[in-house]
Amino acid sequence: MSSSVEAYRITQTVDEGPEITLHVATGWNGVPFEGLADVRVEPADVRHVVAGFLDAVDWRKLDKAIYARDDLDGAPGEKTRGMLAQLREWALSP
Repeated sequence: MSSSVEAYRITQTVDEGPEITLHVATGWNGVPFEGLADVRVEPADVRHVVAGFLDAVDWRKLDKAIYARDDLDGAPGEKTRGMLAQLREWALSP
C-alpha cells in the first residue's frame, strides 16, 4: 500500500470528524483496508484541488481585495501580481 500512496492530507472541521485523503499513484487498482473509517481515495494529481479553489473565489471580493492591498506599486502587471499574492494569502489562510 505505501508504494501506491504519493501523498496524504488530514483535515478536520468543527462540525465533522477527521478525514484522511490518500493521493495515490496513477494506475492504482486498490488497496486492502481493514478497520473502521470513511475512506476517500483521490489521484495524486492536484489540478482538481487548484481548480476547486479557483472556482470558489468570488471575483468581486478578489477585485476589492486587490485594490485594498498596500503593495501595489503602479508598475506594469501590478494587478496580476496583486491577484496572485492575494490568492496565495487566501490559499494559506486557515
